[in-house]
Parts: sequence; structure tokens; C-alpha cells
Amino acid sequence: MEQLIGQGSAPADVIKESSTASFVTDVIEASNEVPVVVDFWAPWCEPCKQLGPQLEKVVTGAGGKVRLVKINIDENPEIAQQLKIQSIPAVFAFRNGQPVDGFIGAQPESQIKSFIERLTGPIGPSPVEQALEQAKAAIDEGDFQAASNIYAQILKQQPGEATAIGGLTRCFVALGQLDQARDILQSVDDTVGKHPDVEGARAALALAEQAADTGDTAALERDLAADPNDHQARYDIAMAHYAAGRNEDAIDGLLEIVRRDRQWNDDGARAQLLKIFEALGPTDAQTVAGRRKLSSILFA
Repeated sequence: MEQLIGQGSAPADVIKESSTASFVTDVIEASNEVPVVVDFWAPWCEPCKQLGPQLEKVVTGAGGKVRLVKINIDENPEIAQQLKIQSIPAVFAFRNGQPVDGFIGAQPESQIKSFIERLTGPIGPSPVEQALEQAKAAIDEGDFQAASNIYAQILKQQPGEATAIGGLTRCFVALGQLDQARDILQSVDDTVGKHPDVEGARAALALAEQAADTGDTAALERDLAADPNDHQARYDIAMAHYAAGRNEDAIDGLLEIVRRDRQWNDDGARAQLLKIFEALGPTDAQTVAGRRKLSSILFA
């Protein structure tokens, strides 16, 4: 795994901090060799904090075809003034000593990649992206230990990689290591914490903690057999199914509560379904099927 992530890595100086004094060397002259992207930022700029790691990720994935130079405009106002920068983050691309492209403001990663590819040509999957695919394949096969090892190696290379953080958290949840899952989520900053993969992992942990307190399912099954409208018993059984990894059974149980009595427990069964869908992810087949069934019940 170490070798996989390390393959094709960019040169050590592909990302660097620069200043007014070294701008000509780091940007103008260097752009005669490869395109140079300049990120103008400031410590107080929240969108800069979002854009910076994404830029670094894409540039690193380009394998040395482009370089990234970061300039703090608070410390180097002269360059910002010369380029008439009025808003940050501001990104300029230089080739052969001249600015050739650029954009203002935070952008989604897909747009950043398109911007870089206009300078470099197509960028294939980076070693980290390949590793993420391997981890996902391991999860699909139910090998959470192997997946967790891959995610851990990714995070050694890119500590803020949100997909890996979410994936490792889910692996710990699946392995019953809830303390480790909590530790990971407590360590992330607000920006990473808002990533869909991390939010989904947080939902998975919350559900696992709740499902751990379901009690004796045999007794619950007897209660439900005696009274099919014992929604609390059906709810607790559904959560026990979720804890055991029987997601489809859990979803079906909660759907049955919604079908019988949507208002039970302040619409609690539907709310729990939405948490499960969030934990599984929007593209998961069980989420798609479950949402379709829920809509059929609600709008019948």
C-alpha cells in the first residue's frame, strides 16, 4: 500500500510558498518549464481555506505537470496590487512568463481539475484516488479491516482527505470499534466535517450507538407477534437489524411503521430512515430503493 500511494508522486517542490522577492524566480521563470498556478490567499479568508487543499490535491495528482505557488497577500500586498486583485481567493495560471487563465473564489474540485487540465492535458487518477477505489472495493466485499488499512495509509499521505476520513470512520463502525470512530470525527475541523462523506459517517456512528442499546431481540419479536401495532418493538428490531448489518431488513421494518402510523413518535420512523439513507450514502442501491418505497407510502 505504501508503494501504491507513493507511485507517480509529484516532485518535492511542486507546491511552495513564495513572496514578492522570489515571485520572478518561482513563477515567471519557472513557467517557462511547466505551467505555474498561483494561489493568492490570506489567513482570514474562509473560502481560501476551502480552496487551498483542493488545489494542492489536484496539482499533486498531476504528477509534476504543473506547479502551485501560494502567496499570502497580507505579507505580499505589492503583487496583489500589480495584478489588480480585488477579491480572494484569486488563482492565476502562468505559462511562458505570462498569465493565461484564472478564476476568483472557491470552486468545486471538478472545476479545479478542469482548470488544471486546460494547462496540462488530461490527468489520470492519482495514486490516492486509485487507493480510494481499492478501499471502496474492499468495503463492497465486506473486508472492512483491509479497507481500514488502506484508508489509514491514505491519511498518512493526505491527513485532511475527507473521503478517507469518512471511510475509515465507517470501517471502525462496521468493526464495532466505536471509540476509534468517535476519535476520528472529533479530530476533524469544521470544513472537513461538512463534507458529505464525513457527515454520512457521523450518521452511521450515531445509528450504531443507538442500535447498541436495542436489548433482547427475542423478547421484542414476541412482543411484535403478540401485537403487530407495537411500533416501539418493531422500531427496536429494525435498529437491531441495522446493528447486525441487515440494512434492508432495518429499512423494511421502519417503512412498515410509516405505512401503519406515520405520526408515531413524532414521525420518528421516517426520521430514522433518513438517517440510515444518509449513513449509507445517496447512491447506495438500498438508499435508492428505500427512498422509492418511502415515496410510494407517503404519496399513495
